[in-house]
Amino acid sequence: MNQRQFYWAFQIIGWVFYALSDLAYFVLFLQPGSLDELEAMIFNSCIYVLTGISLTHFFKLIFKNYDWIKLPVNQLVLRCLLGVILITSLFTAINISLYDEYFGGSTERISWLFKDFAYIINFSKPMVIWVLLYIFVAYTIEIQKNNIERIKMQASIEASEAKILKAQINPHFMFNALNSIRALILEEPKKAQNGITQLSNILRSSLVANRRTTIPLKEELKTIEDYLALEKVRYEERLQSTVEIDQNTLNVEVPPMMLQTLVENAIKHGVQKAEKWGFVEVKSHLEGAMLEVTIRNTGVFTDHQNHGDDSGFGLENTRRRLSLIYGTEAAFDIYQEEPYIVQAKVRIPLEKKVPLKTETDEDHHS
Repeated sequence: MNQRQFYWAFQIIGWVFYALSDLAYFVLFLQPGSLDELEAMIFNSCIYVLTGISLTHFFKLIFKNYDWIKLPVNQLVLRCLLGVILITSLFTAINISLYDEYFGGSTERISWLFKDFAYIINFSKPMVIWVLLYIFVAYTIEIQKNNIERIKMQASIEASEAKILKAQINPHFMFNALNSIRALILEEPKKAQNGITQLSNILRSSLVANRRTTIPLKEELKTIEDYLALEKVRYEERLQSTVEIDQNTLNVEVPPMMLQTLVENAIKHGVQKAEKWGFVEVKSHLEGAMLEVTIRNTGVFTDHQNHGDDSGFGLENTRRRLSLIYGTEAAFDIYQEEPYIVQAKVRIPLEKKVPLKTETDEDHHS
């Protein structure tokens, strides 16, 4: 039953019940003098129901059209009080004329119930009850609506924020890669051609990152391998890299370009600063219901964020992206594992059960 159906069911059942209770009181205690008088009272009860439904529905239309639920409490109370007085007066006028028309002199037998102000008070009771119930329901619905709007707004903000974060951590090594490829065009055109293909693959992955929340780890690994291949053109023998991947982790979903960013960070703040050569090592394995990816590299870890370094900003974005997608279930940590060796560790929950493979794990080396 939807909200509209519930409203009309409540209207009809509520007013019919109230009219029947009033009719029962008339039959049991006032005892109609004739069958005609009873029929007249039944007819009057039907009018009672129709009038009550019509007047309260009119109140509801005014209440909704002018958004009374959003008014301050004092203004809401004043308007509702005036509304109750108005619909009660109309309700009373209609019922008095019906009593006079159908009962005539017999109204003297029940006049003690409806004399003067008591008549209005008696008819105001159902109106007051109805208005109080309606305000309670309207207020509850308004709270739910505000909560839903707040949730939608928060989701929209987080989606926008996640998109911005992904855009912020797109590869910024393009300039160096293009310079490296340009240097190869005349000397080693085949390598230059491969470099353009690898750069194109990374750009494609960057575009995908703006449209998808997660991708399989195997797709992210292709981006990492293309990135490492391009960086080897630049660093040559100074860069040693190893990628060891548990085959059972290849289909686990990970945020796009996130691991590539950590590898980029490892080269920029590790290998690039090494005196002779440096290494980058990427490993993955399953640990219970979690995917664990570790990235080790030559270097000395510094809290770059406190020194205004863009690396610190990138690492903070990594934490923020994980939080937006997985809440508190994912984790990211980076620390000095040994002197001159830094380790970054990402732990991501398995959103989907990954089919385990029986083949021997294969290592990827670049």
